[in-house]
Amino acid sequence: MTSSFEFNTYPARLSDAERDKALNLLRDGVAMGRLSHDTFIRRMELALAARRLEELAPLTADLATEGRVSRLVFGTVEAVSGFGVRLRRAWQAERVPKLLLPHPGAGHPLRIGRDPASGLRLTHETVSRVHAELSRQGGMWVLRDLGSTNGTTVNGRRVIGAAIVREGDQIGFGQMAFRLAVN
Repeated sequence: MTSSFEFNTYPARLSDAERDKALNLLRDGVAMGRLSHDTFIRRMELALAARRLEELAPLTADLATEGRVSRLVFGTVEAVSGFGVRLRRAWQAERVPKLLLPHPGAGHPLRIGRDPASGLRLTHETVSRVHAELSRQGGMWVLRDLGSTNGTTVNGRRVIGAAIVREGDQIGFGQMAFRLAVN
């Protein structure tokens, strides 16, 4: 009785770690502006469909940084380009009045608006009568917009429903802005 075994040697299967490395390079490439969004999407699809390492190499060949000099140049450009944004935020932070967070044991939310019964009464015309509410929930501060006309913002982004806030955040009610601070 003779048995025949057929031996096929297939190339090693692509590991998840190798695929993740390629996807991270692609993600970094689009974040640094070295790839367009469309190119990123196409290459990502090809990386996810790749079966061998040889299929991944061309997808990231133009994104691999070449040694210390490239990392130094890219790191320096990144640091310099972000400097203006950090400087502008620091300048504005000192010009915005502070809003002290209530004592955590207060137990009831701080109501904010033009209504005389509000815990924080703001008489500016862009602030709604019942504008927002600041409360402590699960050890975190939560700012909730109460259907205001001109909106509530946290660090420049409009609050839809509620947002978690912390010390140092810039919050706005209509055109009034404050920086949250702790007693």
